[in-house]
Amino acid sequence: MDILLLAFGAAFLFFGLAFILMYNSLVQKKIQIENAWSQIDVQLKRRYDLVPNLVETVKGYVKHEKALFENVTKARAAALGATGVSDKAQAENMLSSTLKSLFAVAENYPDLKANENFKMLQEELAGIENKIAYARQFYNDSVLSYNTAIHSVPTNVVAAMFGFTPKEFFRAEESEKQSVKVQF
Repeated sequence: MDILLLAFGAAFLFFGLAFILMYNSLVQKKIQIENAWSQIDVQLKRRYDLVPNLVETVKGYVKHEKALFENVTKARAAALGATGVSDKAQAENMLSSTLKSLFAVAENYPDLKANENFKMLQEELAGIENKIAYARQFYNDSVLSYNTAIHSVPTNVVAAMFGFTPKEFFRAEESEKQSVKVQF
Protein backbone atom coordinates (compact mmCIF):
# COMPACT_ATOMS: atom_id res chain seq x y z
CA MET A 1 0.00 0.00 0.00
CA ASP A 2 2.87 2.41 0.76
CA ILE A 3 4.44 1.74 -2.63
CA LEU A 4 1.15 2.45 -4.38
CA LEU A 5 0.72 5.68 -2.45
CA LEU A 6 4.31 6.66 -3.19
CA ALA A 7 3.84 5.89 -6.90
CA PHE A 8 0.62 7.89 -6.97
CA GLY A 9 2.35 10.82 -5.19
CA ALA A 10 5.30 10.70 -7.62
CA ALA A 11 2.94 10.64 -10.62
CA PHE A 12 0.94 13.55 -9.18
CA LEU A 13 4.14 15.50 -8.59
CA PHE A 14 5.39 14.73 -12.11
CA PHE A 15 2.16 15.82 -13.79
CA GLY A 16 1.88 18.85 -11.54
CA LEU A 17 5.37 20.01 -12.47
CA ALA A 18 4.70 19.32 -16.16
CA PHE A 19 1.48 21.34 -15.92
CA ILE A 20 3.30 24.27 -14.29
CA LEU A 21 6.09 24.17 -16.88
CA MET A 22 3.59 24.15 -19.77
CA TYR A 23 1.65 27.05 -18.26
CA ASN A 24 4.82 29.08 -17.66
CA SER A 25 5.98 28.36 -21.19
CA LEU A 26 2.71 29.70 -22.60
CA VAL A 27 2.94 32.80 -20.43
CA GLN A 28 6.51 33.38 -21.60
CA LYS A 29 5.49 33.04 -25.26
CA LYS A 30 2.57 35.41 -24.77
CA ILE A 31 4.81 38.02 -23.15
CA GLN A 32 7.34 37.58 -25.95
CA ILE A 33 4.58 38.43 -28.45
CA GLU A 34 3.73 41.56 -26.46
CA ASN A 35 7.40 42.54 -26.46
CA ALA A 36 7.68 41.91 -30.19
CA TRP A 37 4.60 44.04 -30.80
CA SER A 38 6.06 46.88 -28.74
CA GLN A 39 9.26 46.67 -30.83
CA ILE A 40 7.16 47.16 -33.97
CA ASP A 41 5.48 50.14 -32.31
CA VAL A 42 8.84 51.70 -31.43
CA GLN A 43 10.04 51.50 -35.03
CA LEU A 44 6.71 52.72 -36.41
CA LYS A 45 6.85 55.70 -34.04
CA ARG A 46 10.28 56.53 -35.42
CA ARG A 47 8.81 56.40 -38.92
CA TYR A 48 5.82 58.55 -37.90
CA ASP A 49 8.20 61.13 -36.42
CA LEU A 50 10.22 61.18 -39.64
CA VAL A 51 7.27 61.63 -42.03
CA PRO A 52 6.49 65.31 -41.19
CA ASN A 53 10.16 66.25 -41.72
CA LEU A 54 10.17 64.45 -45.03
CA VAL A 55 6.94 66.13 -46.14
CA GLU A 56 8.23 69.58 -45.15
CA THR A 57 11.46 69.04 -47.06
CA VAL A 58 9.62 67.94 -50.18
CA LYS A 59 7.02 70.72 -49.85
CA GLY A 60 9.67 73.34 -50.38
CA TYR A 61 10.39 71.96 -53.83
CA VAL A 62 7.03 70.56 -54.90
CA LYS A 63 4.46 73.22 -54.14
CA HIS A 64 1.66 72.01 -56.46
CA GLU A 65 1.35 68.47 -55.00
CA LYS A 66 -1.10 69.44 -52.23
CA ALA A 67 -3.23 66.28 -52.58
CA LEU A 68 -0.14 64.09 -52.15
CA PHE A 69 0.83 65.84 -48.91
CA GLU A 70 -2.72 65.55 -47.61
CA ASN A 71 -2.72 61.82 -48.40
CA VAL A 72 0.57 61.29 -46.58
CA THR A 73 -0.71 63.24 -43.57
CA LYS A 74 -4.00 61.29 -43.52
CA ALA A 75 -2.16 57.97 -43.84
CA ARG A 76 0.17 58.91 -40.98
CA ALA A 77 -2.80 59.92 -38.78
CA ALA A 78 -4.61 56.67 -39.61
CA ALA A 79 -1.50 54.65 -38.76
CA LEU A 80 -1.08 56.48 -35.46
CA GLY A 81 -4.70 55.79 -34.53
CA ALA A 82 -4.82 52.13 -35.61
CA THR A 83 -5.25 49.47 -32.97
CA GLY A 84 -4.98 45.72 -33.28
CA VAL A 85 -2.77 43.75 -35.59
CA SER A 86 -4.94 43.76 -38.73
CA ASP A 87 -5.91 47.45 -38.43
CA LYS A 88 -2.29 48.41 -37.80
CA ALA A 89 -1.10 46.33 -40.77
CA GLN A 90 -3.68 47.92 -43.07
CA ALA A 91 -2.81 51.45 -41.91
CA GLU A 92 0.91 50.76 -42.29
CA ASN A 93 0.37 49.48 -45.81
CA MET A 94 -1.51 52.67 -46.66
CA LEU A 95 1.29 54.81 -45.23
CA SER A 96 3.92 52.85 -47.16
CA SER A 97 1.92 53.37 -50.34
CA THR A 98 1.69 57.13 -49.85
CA LEU A 99 5.40 57.32 -49.07
CA LYS A 100 6.09 55.48 -52.33
CA SER A 101 4.06 58.14 -54.12
CA LEU A 102 6.00 60.88 -52.35
CA PHE A 103 9.32 59.42 -53.46
CA ALA A 104 8.01 58.91 -57.00
CA VAL A 105 7.12 62.60 -57.20
CA ALA A 106 10.50 63.55 -55.72
CA GLU A 107 12.21 61.70 -58.58
CA ASN A 108 11.00 64.44 -60.93
CA TYR A 109 12.86 67.16 -59.01
CA PRO A 110 16.66 66.95 -59.40
CA ASP A 111 17.25 69.82 -56.95
CA LEU A 112 15.26 67.98 -54.30
CA LYS A 113 17.13 64.73 -54.93
CA ALA A 114 20.40 66.63 -54.46
CA ASN A 115 19.25 68.25 -51.21
CA GLU A 116 21.37 66.94 -48.30
CA ASN A 117 18.48 67.04 -45.84
CA PHE A 118 16.29 65.01 -48.23
CA LYS A 119 19.09 62.48 -48.75
CA MET A 120 19.58 62.14 -45.00
CA LEU A 121 15.84 61.64 -44.45
CA GLN A 122 15.75 59.02 -47.22
CA GLU A 123 18.65 57.14 -45.63
CA GLU A 124 17.03 57.31 -42.20
CA LEU A 125 13.72 56.06 -43.61
CA ALA A 126 15.49 53.18 -45.36
CA GLY A 127 17.10 52.19 -42.05
CA ILE A 128 13.78 52.41 -40.23
CA GLU A 129 12.07 50.32 -42.90
CA ASN A 130 14.70 47.60 -42.39
CA LYS A 131 14.18 47.69 -38.63
CA ILE A 132 10.40 47.51 -39.09
CA ALA A 133 10.82 44.47 -41.32
CA TYR A 134 13.00 42.79 -38.70
CA ALA A 135 10.56 43.66 -35.90
CA ARG A 136 7.65 42.25 -37.92
CA GLN A 137 9.60 39.07 -38.55
CA PHE A 138 10.38 38.72 -34.84
CA TYR A 139 6.72 39.30 -34.01
CA ASN A 140 5.53 36.72 -36.53
CA ASP A 141 8.13 34.20 -35.31
CA SER A 142 6.89 34.74 -31.75
CA VAL A 143 3.27 34.28 -32.87
CA LEU A 144 4.24 31.11 -34.73
CA SER A 145 5.89 29.64 -31.64
CA TYR A 146 2.95 30.58 -29.40
CA ASN A 147 0.24 29.39 -31.81
CA THR A 148 2.08 26.11 -32.36
CA ALA A 149 2.32 25.59 -28.60
CA ILE A 150 -1.37 26.21 -27.92
CA HIS A 151 -2.35 23.77 -30.64
CA SER A 152 0.12 21.02 -29.68
CA VAL A 153 -0.62 18.14 -27.32
CA PRO A 154 -0.44 18.28 -24.29
CA THR A 155 0.05 22.04 -24.05
CA ASN A 156 -3.29 22.59 -25.79
CA VAL A 157 -5.05 21.23 -22.70
CA VAL A 158 -3.36 23.81 -20.47
CA ALA A 159 -4.01 26.54 -23.05
CA ALA A 160 -7.71 25.68 -23.18
CA MET A 161 -7.99 25.60 -19.39
CA PHE A 162 -6.55 29.10 -19.03
CA GLY A 163 -8.02 30.75 -22.12
CA PHE A 164 -4.90 31.11 -24.25
CA THR A 165 -6.16 31.94 -27.74
CA PRO A 166 -4.33 32.15 -31.07
CA LYS A 167 -2.69 35.45 -31.99
CA GLU A 168 -2.86 37.14 -35.38
CA PHE A 169 0.14 37.35 -37.69
CA PHE A 170 1.22 40.74 -38.99
CA ARG A 171 0.45 40.42 -42.69
CA ALA A 172 1.10 42.77 -45.56
CA GLU A 173 -1.42 43.06 -48.35
CA GLU A 174 -0.28 41.51 -51.61
CA SER A 175 0.08 44.91 -53.27
CA GLU A 176 2.12 46.25 -50.36
CA LYS A 177 4.67 43.49 -49.88
CA GLN A 178 7.43 45.57 -51.43
CA SER A 179 9.25 48.00 -49.17
CA VAL A 180 9.27 51.72 -49.72
CA LYS A 181 11.57 52.37 -52.67
CA VAL A 182 14.32 54.75 -51.71
CA GLN A 183 16.60 55.83 -54.53
CA PHE A 184 19.68 58.00 -54.31
